[in-house]
Amino acid sequence: MEIIEDINGWRRRYDDWERSGSSRTDNNYPFVKNQRAPFTPARRALPMLNLALVSSAGAYINGTPEFATDDLGYREIPIEVEGSDLLFTANGYDPSAVNEDANSQLPVERLLEFERNGIIGQLNGVFWSFSGHIPSATAVADELAPKLVQRLVRYQVQAALLVPASRLCHQSIGIVARAIELAGIPTMTLAVLKDVVESVRPPRVAFYNGDLGSVAGKPNFPEHQRRILDESLRLIEPMDQPGIRKLVVELESQVELSRGER
Repeated sequence: MEIIEDINGWRRRYDDWERSGSSRTDNNYPFVKNQRAPFTPARRALPMLNLALVSSAGAYINGTPEFATDDLGYREIPIEVEGSDLLFTANGYDPSAVNEDANSQLPVERLLEFERNGIIGQLNGVFWSFSGHIPSATAVADELAPKLVQRLVRYQVQAALLVPASRLCHQSIGIVARAIELAGIPTMTLAVLKDVVESVRPPRVAFYNGDLGSVAGKPNFPEHQRRILDESLRLIEPMDQPGIRKLVVELESQVELSRGER
């Protein structure tokens, strides 16, 4: 299966878009259109998995180089690094939430709680971050995705959680998820933009009506983050085919709002 189906057709649409002089935030951007998705069944229960975290929020350690425009590199960051030591190249999204609370895009603290509570087997010792505001889908598929897949295989990752940050990040993360799944590693992609993931078709998607820039949950609201992550991760094992699942957390949040609760 191809990471990008009908790649020549996408290139034609992309060239037309570039020639039109449209900006990167233009709604006319030609998102990848896939009809099928690769799928790897989970071979272990969630409490036995070595789970990897992949973020497109452009996180890097303070004192190291930030991401350049259209940067096809990634950062491999130890999970011991404190959120206060991280900076973000926030291309395509508002960084207010991550500046308040890195867990709104990089839920390392929440996932470590899940490890301690036995919800997941373990959180992989490093997580991966890249800047996902990359218009060239072919560059993501041909250059960035293979490098990330190689590292996940090297660490013997058994499942991966992928978290986009911006609208265009939903495409980049979707492409990376397809590549990881083709390598035999089950994935779960969080999403707040259904139209993009329906077009790109990452294998497993947990969708809710959230906000760009805080896709893993509202900043400084750990319970909201836990709900999103818990419900999403618990879908990895029972899903037996590609698809998008809508999270119940959205309904719970609406009830809280109607009650005047956080």
